[in-house]
Amino acid sequence: MEHRNRYLTRIISIVNQKGGVGKTTTAVSLSSCLAEARRHTLLLDVDPQGNATSGLGWPKKDLSRTVFDLLIDDSPLESILLPTPVEGLWLAPSNNDLLSVELELAGDDQGKFTLKKSLARFFWERSAEARPDYVIIDCPPSLSLLSLNAILASDSIVIPVQCEYYALEGLTEILASASMIRQSFNPRLSLEGILLTMADRRLNLSRQVEEDIRQAYKEYVFETVISRSVRLSEAPSHGLPITQYDPESPGARAYQELTQEVINHETKSARPWPVRPSL
Repeated sequence: MEHRNRYLTRIISIVNQKGGVGKTTTAVSLSSCLAEARRHTLLLDVDPQGNATSGLGWPKKDLSRTVFDLLIDDSPLESILLPTPVEGLWLAPSNNDLLSVELELAGDDQGKFTLKKSLARFFWERSAEARPDYVIIDCPPSLSLLSLNAILASDSIVIPVQCEYYALEGLTEILASASMIRQSFNPRLSLEGILLTMADRRLNLSRQVEEDIRQAYKEYVFETVISRSVRLSEAPSHGLPITQYDPESPGARAYQELTQEVINHETKSARPWPVRPSL
């Protein structure tokens, strides 16, 4: 089995077809922690809601260039990148202009590969040393053409799953969809991991959901669990990632632990795609 090369950029999409599961919080927090761990990182916000953009301190109404320009006008990626409060982390921002991208690309058979081509050009124009270590993509809360663009450009996906009723059923549906995309268009795609979010281990339901998902998907589930946290929910309104808003909080420590798990994957073989469990 081929091993991942530490010196090649790893592209990871944060994917869930449901909103409110910690997807954007995970994208912002993981990106920030990677940069703080001295991994040069780009965060691509391809969600028209633009919450990752505002969560890193950029008002969506003030943007002159966004991912829209990257996908529709073929603007170079470097021309839309913005600095963030975290050294080593750059942002490709978005706003609701992205809502029209679906219609613009839908009539093009190659439209689903637009982001992949843009990233390939960005990498091609740079030496290996000048390329980022990671590209993290925050996807919309749906399996739309924007999400498809992200998944086709990615090496792996992270699926945040809220510890609630029906979580396992929803997770199985997402993996089935990603598996079809993988088989048809992106055979190198792997599952970086399943991340349990908004957990409250004081509740029987939350503990049972965690147990069920770990039993079904075993090593594909991150050891780190993201618990419900007021500080995590407050951080975006201050335009800061949790590690800068409250670096000593449980949420900050949890995302630092998750980041170390992701970094540990750098020297390991990409795992085979998980077999669908019997539910």
